[in-house]
This record gives sequence, structure tokens and C-alpha cells, in this order.
Amino acid sequence: MKYPSVTLELEVVAGGYPVVIGVDEAGRGCLAGPVIAAAVVFEWEDAMQKARRELKKLVRDSKLLPREVRREANELIRAHARAFAIGSSEADEIDRINILQATFVAMNQAVNRVKEQLPGEEMFILVDGNKTIPGAVGMQQAIIDGDAKIFTIAAASIIAKEYRDSLMEKVHQMYPMYNFAQHKGYGTLEHRQAIARYGLSPIHRKTFTVKQA
Repeated sequence: MKYPSVTLELEVVAGGYPVVIGVDEAGRGCLAGPVIAAAVVFEWEDAMQKARRELKKLVRDSKLLPREVRREANELIRAHARAFAIGSSEADEIDRINILQATFVAMNQAVNRVKEQLPGEEMFILVDGNKTIPGAVGMQQAIIDGDAKIFTIAAASIIAKEYRDSLMEKVHQMYPMYNFAQHKGYGTLEHRQAIARYGLSPIHRKTFTVKQA
């Protein structure tokens, strides 16, 4: 399996940006629950090489990782990261402004919270996808399939997905009839059948479920 590379991060650091922020989201395509974004920063000094080698065994596109491996990777990333943060946009906001804009809201939250932890430093933002983040201050680069190619983005994808999955497991306790613990809000047959039977919960995205009808 091909692992995400640190080549771009090292090029950015060599170009005068000591803080490289990797950003990714989880839950964009779900029928229920928030969209979650994570932002992650690592040290790029020689002293971090050993830690990066340890992380490299686990860090890749979060969608490719079994849950138990993703949990382990999540803990290691949090332990070794210089800074990380979460942003979110809830279902009602997604319905109000659309999923793309809501994703940008969550990403901006995550980036700004990282910046608060590292004030006054030159930063470069690497974003998964084909669009940079409107309103985010600083240099940016969007990378299609960045979670599969770029180490820092892959790390952000793991934090975002693990955070969201854990959140949906807690939500399951409130609305067990939908079985959010299993499908995490994605549009599985089981989930759509539960919506047909029980209607919409307060955390369902109405604009998404209407399209599924």
C-alpha cells in the first residue's frame, strides 16, 4: 500500500513557512449529523523524524483504515502533533447555507483554532479537495485526493473521521431507532428504511433527505 508523502510539507517549510496546516473533513455526504473538519500541524525538525516514522506506519486516508487501526492512529497523531483542532457545522446550518459552505465554515473554525495555538507564525494551509478555504488567511493549496497523498492531510482526515464517528455513536444513544452507531449517518439502505419508518430526527439534514426520497 502506498503511504502519504511528506515531500510537499518539507518543500513548504524550506520555502519559509514553518507551520504547515493539513485540513480535511468527515461526514460531507451523510444524511444526518454535522460535517466535521480537522486541522493538524506537525514539527518538521530532525528531532521529529523518529515520531514521523512511527506515525507513517498508520497514517493514510482514513477511509482505508479499519476502526481499531484508526483509533490507534488518532491517539498517536494527537500525541505527536504540535497542534490540532476540530471545527463543525450542524445539520441546520448545512440546510441553511448548503454543504459546501458549511464545510468551509467547519474548516475555517479548525484552522483558526490552530492559529490561536500558534500565534504570529507564518502558515501554509494544505486542503483536501479541489478548492481552497474562502476567508482563511494565509497561503493555501488544494490537493485532490490529498488524504491519500499528503501526510498532514491524511492525519487530519483520521482525526476528523474518528471524532465524528465517536460523536455519532453518542448520538445513537439519543436516537437508537436509526442505528447511527452502525452507519454514522450515511445513506445506507438500513438508514433510509429507518427514515421511512420513523421520519426525520432533529439531526437529519432535510435538504439531503428530500433528495433521497
